[in-house]
This record gives sequence, C-alpha cells and structure tokens, in this order.
Amino acid sequence: MPPTDMLAEIFDCQKALNQRIGVDTDAMDEEQQVKWLLNYSRALSQETAEMIDSVPWKWWAKYQKYDRANVQVEIVDMLHFLVSLAQVAGLSAKDVHELYMKKNRVNFQRQETGYAVKDESDNAPVKLGK
Repeated sequence: MPPTDMLAEIFDCQKALNQRIGVDTDAMDEEQQVKWLLNYSRALSQETAEMIDSVPWKWWAKYQKYDRANVQVEIVDMLHFLVSLAQVAGLSAKDVHELYMKKNRVNFQRQETGYAVKDESDNAPVKLGK
C-alpha cells in the first residue's frame, strides 16, 4: 500500500469541510473569490492573534503563561484557513508543494547571497509548471 499523501489528505478534508459549511471554492466566480480570499485572510489573522495570546508576549505583565497545547491548536486552525485560501486561489496540494519548494530554493539563495537587494525578479522562478 503506498504511503498517504498527507498534504493532499488535508486539502481533501478542508474541501469537504468547506462544502459542508456551504462554500464551494471550485464554483466561485472572480467576485466570490475576492470575497472569500478576504474572509479567509481575516479568519487567518484572527487565529494568529489567538495563537499570540497563548504566549507571554506582554513583557510588562507577569500573569501570562505559555499555553503550548493551545498554540498547537491555533496553528492547526490557521492551517484550515491557509488551505482554504489556497483552494480559493485555485491551488491544489501538489501546486502548493511545487511553489513551496521553488520559493524555499529562492529563500536559501537569498541567504547565501546576503539578501542585500530585493527586486522584481526575486520571485521570477516561483511559478507553477516551470
């Protein structure tokens, strides 16, 4: 039995959840895509804020505690919305993997060269199918 493609499984689960909620990312016109890109971005931002609230970031406050278990849950919540964003943008798990690997190479190259200059050609190699 071949190993499970974990990222593809996550994408499938998120698609099913979104459809259960009444959101079909495959059937969106451009106006709906813009609406849902904004909705999911806002939700992602909120989940990020909830994760931040689980770590003691207020240097002036002594009452805060690091809640690692909640940090982990909030990160998974962020992943839900990040996958939804990818799906609205027409990206599959395979597409995300391809773009990630290309962008990772760019980021390593930036570090090797000191990342002293950023220009429009920086992300030129980060395209699907090239």
